[in-house]
Amino acid sequence: MLELDLAADIQALRSTFADIQAVVDVDALTADIERLSEEAGAPDLWDDVDNAQKVTSRLSHRQAELKRITEIEQRLDDLEVLVELANEMEDEESADEARKELASLREVINQLEVQTLLDGEYDARSAVVTIRSGAGGDDATDFAEMLLRMYLRWAERHKYPVKVMDTSYAEGAGIKSATFEVDVPYAYGTLSVEAGTHRLARISPFGGADKRQTSFAAVEVIPVMEEAVEVEVPENDIRVDVFRSSGPGGQSVNTTDSAVRITHIPTGLVVSMQNEKSQIQNRAAAMRVLQTRLLLLKREEEAAKKKELAGTITASWGDQMRSYFLYGQQLVKDLRTGYEVGNPAVVFDGDLDGLIAAGIRWRKRKDDDD
Repeated sequence: MLELDLAADIQALRSTFADIQAVVDVDALTADIERLSEEAGAPDLWDDVDNAQKVTSRLSHRQAELKRITEIEQRLDDLEVLVELANEMEDEESADEARKELASLREVINQLEVQTLLDGEYDARSAVVTIRSGAGGDDATDFAEMLLRMYLRWAERHKYPVKVMDTSYAEGAGIKSATFEVDVPYAYGTLSVEAGTHRLARISPFGGADKRQTSFAAVEVIPVMEEAVEVEVPENDIRVDVFRSSGPGGQSVNTTDSAVRITHIPTGLVVSMQNEKSQIQNRAAAMRVLQTRLLLLKREEEAAKKKELAGTITASWGDQMRSYFLYGQQLVKDLRTGYEVGNPAVVFDGDLDGLIAAGIRWRKRKDDDD
């Protein structure tokens, strides 16, 4: 006789989910959606295109957040019905389905619980991620491309919209750098724990000596900041270079000089964009990222000055944050949290949730201790 007892498991999930709902504040979220819907329905909304895009984007993000909450609640209700049906019908197939749904719900709720820890000033924003190859020659540029694929696969797994904004290919293998945007709520808070130096150790496929090669790549994560457009950048402070978009091996993939590189002369910041169809679009995208970096730089300098006055300046946590070992003992290890994955292949295929969640919890504990 089939006796499927998942009541305690379901109750535990309901308890965790109730805590999440309290933090999210569903009533406030619903009120925010109603207010934004009213603004979005105004007949003169598109008289100000920039503001209209902000309103519709915020509305879309809030609706997606509420939908996620309501869907989980419905799935918990449906799971209880499924368990009851499996027991009444003594149906092993329904019982298997219920067990799988329980595991799926546990994963989704755990992810949502981690998201409630994202309470930083910019955590709710979308994110722009830049990957740059470091020391290590062809291995480093190949590693940078592996990281790009890893993050794109992670976004694909979650069905997050991603836009690759710039890719600079190396003359040999891989890429020198790449920039992409993940446009979902809390993308910045989630991915910001990936910022820092990543290290790869493996037997190099590019040399004949079968020696272990260590290579590095840097990951930078910045929030998409609407207020960044208010940052004034004098024309005298920038140098704009235009060039043809390039593909793998340095091949030109465009017959016109549509790619744009903007250098901010006072700070040395450089932003390149080449994936839009026109030079004007690439320049606008590059300026948006530059303005965001300048705004963040200004706020970092202000924060550093305050810390200096208080005598509490510390090194950035992002440096040397994770190692990937692809020889001997196959392992991915986060050097901040100690979290390990014994199968690097699944990590490079986008299975990052465990590593990211551990990073978010580590950062929260660190912030609480400071």
